[in-house]
Amino acid sequence: MKTAHEIRPGNVIMFNGSPWVVQKTETTRSGRNAAIVKLKLKNLLIESSTETTFKGEDKMDVIVLERLDCTYSYYADPMYVFMDAEYNQYDVEADNMGDAAKYIVDGMEEQCQVTFYEGKAISVELPTTIVREVGYTEPAARGDTSGKVMKPAKIVGSDLEVMVADFVKEGDKIEIDTRTGEFKKRV
Repeated sequence: MKTAHEIRPGNVIMFNGSPWVVQKTETTRSGRNAAIVKLKLKNLLIESSTETTFKGEDKMDVIVLERLDCTYSYYADPMYVFMDAEYNQYDVEADNMGDAAKYIVDGMEEQCQVTFYEGKAISVELPTTIVREVGYTEPAARGDTSGKVMKPAKIVGSDLEVMVADFVKEGDKIEIDTRTGEFKKRV
């Protein structure tokens, strides 16, 4: 058990009978009163989030979740299927994939981390950066060299569209930051 002011973003706590991941913490201390901790929480079982406040000394159960490195196998509507190194398959509901779903493509080689709660796969975390091939983008505009010129590019095998630098062309492999969805560099 931890007190509310020991909780950090990324911790998973039990709140109202469900596991919640802490996305943001904000501690407020006033002169005479005890510290107040405001937490932004996201439910791991259903797609909902909330903000709540606790007294700084309130005790909370911190849950340690099991994580496994897996690779994406295939999509069987409405489940994404992942496989670990021992060829065990795990189903993750499409609703629990969040933003990770738009980066998943057939034949992807990057390792993902599948998170489990009570033996059930509840979410997937992608690597920080992934490499994808550009399927379509407009040709570079001649003469436009005034700073950082960006243009939209469609990624092969998905509906994902990323703003890329002007020099990127069809067939190029690019690195994308999965946290922000931004183009990093050409590979």
